[in-house]
Amino acid sequence: MKKVLSLLLVLLLSLAMIAGCTPKETATEEVKTEEATTEEATTEEATTEEATTEEAVTEEAATEEMAEDAAMIGVILVHDENTGYDFAHIEGIKAATAAVGFSEDQIIWKYNVHEDESCYDTATDLVEQGCTYIFSDSYGHQSYMQQAADENSDVVFVSMTGDQAELSGLDNFKNAFNFTYESRYVSGVVAGMKLAELVENGEVAAENMDADGNIKIGYIGAFPYAEVVSGYTGFFLGVQSIVENVAMDVSYTNSWYDPTAEAEAANALVASGSIIISQHADSTGAPSAAEALLVGGTTVYCVGYNIDMLSVAPTSALTSAQNDWGVYYTYAFNAIKNGEEIMTDWASGYTDGAVMISELGGSVAEGTEAKVAEVEAGLKDGSINVFDTASFTVGGETVSTYLAIDTDFDWVGDTGEAIIDGIFSESTLRSAPYFGLRIDGITELNAQ
Repeated sequence: MKKVLSLLLVLLLSLAMIAGCTPKETATEEVKTEEATTEEATTEEATTEEATTEEAVTEEAATEEMAEDAAMIGVILVHDENTGYDFAHIEGIKAATAAVGFSEDQIIWKYNVHEDESCYDTATDLVEQGCTYIFSDSYGHQSYMQQAADENSDVVFVSMTGDQAELSGLDNFKNAFNFTYESRYVSGVVAGMKLAELVENGEVAAENMDADGNIKIGYIGAFPYAEVVSGYTGFFLGVQSIVENVAMDVSYTNSWYDPTAEAEAANALVASGSIIISQHADSTGAPSAAEALLVGGTTVYCVGYNIDMLSVAPTSALTSAQNDWGVYYTYAFNAIKNGEEIMTDWASGYTDGAVMISELGGSVAEGTEAKVAEVEAGLKDGSINVFDTASFTVGGETVSTYLAIDTDFDWVGDTGEAIIDGIFSESTLRSAPYFGLRIDGITELNAQ
């Protein structure tokens, strides 16, 4: 019996020892697992922190590199902010700079650069200052910009309102223009509405009529270039869409900006009977003259260009044809930012908001705002075509063909049919206007 009890006691003690050992081993394994997990977590955190730090350093270095490589843009202006045309370009460039996120320090401005060898010198100077894109705003700058482009293949030169980029064969030479003839047409509609009101109110006098019974209107142009001809024809057709029996005299100043000459031309046109005048010239000379005449008792109203003329002609100014150059510059600056090529020829109008008219003056005829909205909608959806050949004649005949592109510099088109299905398609074969027809009803007084 004692042996049995002894055996039982030994067995119980053995079981107790086994039971006591198992929790200790499990606890040891748990400690080891916790230590391993902690080590893994610490390693992961350290690795993540190192990766994040490396990414931050890489991103910062890339940003610094981009800042070092940021495009420098040169701007050559024929005048400065005191002319409506240049002011519109300046405002467009500033708007594009902000929209794209460029710094003001990336723009180098050159003001009052003449249309001569000084333009080439200015472009060369901008290249030496590190500019990789150079824009000029005047047609007369074009040949000098092209010369600079030919000598600096790693710099892009954009000659605004130019017409030789495609023909030059240079990959780094570009042109751009707006469909200004569209806003001219709309401004002509505004003038036509006013003219119809004057007729209805009996305010058109005998001296305002020509021998054929047409009402006289006038236009001050800078030069007899296609862009001016295209614009004044668009204006005339806009007026004629409201009042058919009109005749227009065009007086040239042979300068883009000459307030005195523009005022003198306006006075002369009104003296010869014009009751409404418009302009393709860059100063407030003509509207100021019209305002003085109207205040003095002569019935005359005006349509300006580039800027709102109400500040100088609060009673006589009806509206102004305008360009929003910011549309093009925003496109071009985005292309620069994204490393994309700028189009050789770019042109757009009402569909992209690149052209418009200014605020309507207090002297416009009743119903003008609604009529403007109707016409602008028609231009946008294509139901109105400014140069529909059914709406004008040349020498009494409807025009059915017109070669637009002059390839041998003799001012005569050699290629590029502009009239398709009875519509003269302006600024589609290249960005710059090529409408050179002198249509019936318009007389150039002093073209040289």
